[in-house]
Amino acid sequence: MILYLLIFVFVLYLHYGRPAKRKDVKQLAVVLGILALFVGFADMLGGYDRYIYCELFDDTADCTNIGGNYALSSIWGYHKEFGYVVSNILISYVTDNRYIFILLYTIIIYLLIFESIKEYTEDYMLTVILMLALFFFFTFTYLREVMGVAIAWLSVRYIYKRKFWKFLLVMVIAYSFHNSAIVFFPMYFIPIRKFEKKHVVYLMLFFLVLGFTPMPGNLFTRFGVFTGSEDRVAYYADEIDRASVRIEYIIEALFFLWIILKNYSRIGNSKKDVAILNIALMFCAILLFFIRSSSGGRLSWYYMMGIFALIPNLVVGNRSLLKVLLTICFFLYMRIVFVWGIFLSPYKTFFTNGVRDGDPIHSRYEYDPNYEKDKLYRPILKW
Repeated sequence: MILYLLIFVFVLYLHYGRPAKRKDVKQLAVVLGILALFVGFADMLGGYDRYIYCELFDDTADCTNIGGNYALSSIWGYHKEFGYVVSNILISYVTDNRYIFILLYTIIIYLLIFESIKEYTEDYMLTVILMLALFFFFTFTYLREVMGVAIAWLSVRYIYKRKFWKFLLVMVIAYSFHNSAIVFFPMYFIPIRKFEKKHVVYLMLFFLVLGFTPMPGNLFTRFGVFTGSEDRVAYYADEIDRASVRIEYIIEALFFLWIILKNYSRIGNSKKDVAILNIALMFCAILLFFIRSSSGGRLSWYYMMGIFALIPNLVVGNRSLLKVLLTICFFLYMRIVFVWGIFLSPYKTFFTNGVRDGDPIHSRYEYDPNYEKDKLYRPILKW
């Protein structure tokens, strides 16, 4: 747990230590590089998703080694998300080892995040603090969806530059890693104009009311039919029917809406500024719409770059508001550390053999006990 606290304090120190250099590209590269290695070196932390994706990769690497037919391997179960399948196949020509697969995937994800933060935001370290609070821990485990999100963020520039075909190309690639990326596609067609504050409030209330209706579950069902993944999506639709209201979604949405509306007049009128504003508002709207779904909130990740790019600009020069933001970010960050518990702590890398004591995910989902004895028993490089 101390390691996670030190990470937050380190980035906070950099934010306060160099206030005159809000856009230091080298500093951003170093910080994101450290985070990427911290996540990439972790030994199966974050939950059972890592085991699922690693087992699929190991099976793909075995298929590559024997020159087999990928259509007969387990990875082909994701053939509708061909980007994910192709990426597994390509990496299987580089390594046989699941830990190197995770490391390479994580590095690629953080390179994409680096490109987006550099392109859209004006205060890099404050943006990283927001990322730590809202997104960082999900990069440990939700590999496919996080990759889809990181790719989709690249398309934001084509929204305000009005380059539809480039936007579409990026979205197709994002969709090919995780079909949920389609939730960001309508953003291109939202008018790039600054709506009146009262209309924003009405819209948020509208999404909140819809969140209590069967509509979110029905949309999941229709999405499953559209993508041919009815069985997988049926769980999320059923989850909404059974779930209680997610108060944390409402609090999070209202907090960011409060900052945005309080400083609405300070938001610029350029196409980039307005597009970023509308993306941030859609982030809040998605949270309110899926207030009865623990999984539906993940769809808001595609709009999170709006929060990353907008909020730092609105707290600049307002020390009290900045302190409130940093306090909330620290609370959200440490909340995950405590709630996830054994999934994150104690931290262990794959540089040492063995497993962590009392890890229930390992005891339930480990598919290859050879990794317990030697993490690198499968070749790390084929060249």
